[in-house]
Amino acid sequence: MSEVILKVEHISKQYRLGLVGTGTLSHDLKRWFYKLRGKEDPYLKIGDTNDRSKAAKSDYVWAIKDINFEVKRGEVLGIIGKNGAGKSTLLKILSRVTSPTTGQIKTKGRIASLLEVGTGFHPELTGKENIYLNGAILGMTKAEIKAKEQEIVEFSGCQRYIDTPVKRYSSGMRVRLAFAVAAFLEPDILVVDEVLAVGDAEFQKKAIGKMQDISKGDGRTVLFVSHNMAAVENLCTRAILLENGKVKFEGDTKDCIQMYLKGKKTTSSDFDSKFIKKVRMLNKNNEVSDQFVMGEDFILEITSSGIKNTTGLHLGFFIKDTYEQKLTAFSTAMKSVVVEQNNGLDEEVFLFKIKKPNLIQGDYIIDISVSFKKGGRLDFIDSAISFNVVASDVYGNGVLLNSHFGKIYLDVETTLKINS
Repeated sequence: MSEVILKVEHISKQYRLGLVGTGTLSHDLKRWFYKLRGKEDPYLKIGDTNDRSKAAKSDYVWAIKDINFEVKRGEVLGIIGKNGAGKSTLLKILSRVTSPTTGQIKTKGRIASLLEVGTGFHPELTGKENIYLNGAILGMTKAEIKAKEQEIVEFSGCQRYIDTPVKRYSSGMRVRLAFAVAAFLEPDILVVDEVLAVGDAEFQKKAIGKMQDISKGDGRTVLFVSHNMAAVENLCTRAILLENGKVKFEGDTKDCIQMYLKGKKTTSSDFDSKFIKKVRMLNKNNEVSDQFVMGEDFILEITSSGIKNTTGLHLGFFIKDTYEQKLTAFSTAMKSVVVEQNNGLDEEVFLFKIKKPNLIQGDYIIDISVSFKKGGRLDFIDSAISFNVVASDVYGNGVLLNSHFGKIYLDVETTLKINS
């Protein structure tokens, strides 16, 4: 069995809303009095769950609550969840930026963190000086840092500005240098938050490749937080899903991502928006359905609120996969059709018949967009409805196409020509 390098036991973090610290002298005295008597902190028994969408009922909130997991040497652990789920709070505790309210963390070796743009950088020092400063913080000798200096500078792509104070760097340059420092100074555990999203596409590709090298080649551990599900699936060997400050799922990366994305989808078709009131999917028999056989026609039905005396609208939709990647789109503008809303009806129904969609087996999501002919958006519903495509023998040769073939399939005519 691989060595456990990080163990998190019953970690929780409580904050008081709107105030720094406990906020009042009476609360501090009460904590002190309970502690003097050898009793538990009374404020640990109260506090709301970390659900940012609901109004607070208590002055206290649990940013994370009773988190438990282990990470083995060489693992890449993905931590995913909605904004406000507690991901950054957890990483700050693991990096010892803040301390937990309850619980303990057991680690073996050095931890290097990249939580925010330019974390640990002194703005008045040059890039080179910050390399040595960060190395010293990690407990490395000057000789060890010097041996890695050239690799760090080359990877960051900041050679020209390495002797310039970091305060003059762009946010992308700071991320490049900060990541290079964290990755090349050989920490046993590398903690990376969403900061890679600041970098350009070339750097993101390099950074993900470097993290793979760190885990597979060097046998070091990476904790990776990102909203880019494709990057999480490609990089991570295991994943944790946080929801409202608690672990909802821990296990296989793909299963974890699917659970997260299913939580984002909606099967409700009724809306209270400016224009769109209802969205439904119909099969070829005009029956309401959310499941279709591969290659089968289906209909997208959109019911509007019938805005009176509004002319010159375009109605369209996007089809996305569960990783939020847009696969295709259609708008009435593409066929020079304008939606005229001047007949005074309370409701109007628009039908889009999608003929033989070349979608591979899997789950898909539809966004709905309404815009003015002259420009400007009137209405938009993200993830308005979802549907599922079932595998089928579309080529008639006994082969059922599935997600291993990608997102779409091709209708290709093949000819074998033999020259005699």
